[in-house]
Amino acid sequence: MAGPLALLQGTLDLLVLRTLAWGPMHGYTVARLLKERSNGVFLVDEGALYPALHRLERKGWLESEWGLSENNRQAKYYQLTARGRSALRTELAEWNRYITAVAGVLQPV
Repeated sequence: MAGPLALLQGTLDLLVLRTLAWGPMHGYTVARLLKERSNGVFLVDEGALYPALHRLERKGWLESEWGLSENNRQAKYYQLTARGRSALRTELAEWNRYITAVAGVLQPV
């Protein structure tokens, strides 16, 4: 089995938005779901995840509030805003255009 892949620049934001579309969650859960849903290919460390969460929050695409985690510890929960849902739709459309373009180039001649 191949190991983890480096994320393309800009991809982490899209993956975080898509993950949070399932509902509010804290950073650890976002990272765990990215790992699980990618079959262990995407291993996102705190040094990349939390700056992405904060960047998306500054853009107004996420909002956060403090709550208790499953372990009864304080955790910051993030969720999509209406602007975040709109951004997710836009980003998904762009990603699908990108995939189609790359697939077209990679097709055998």
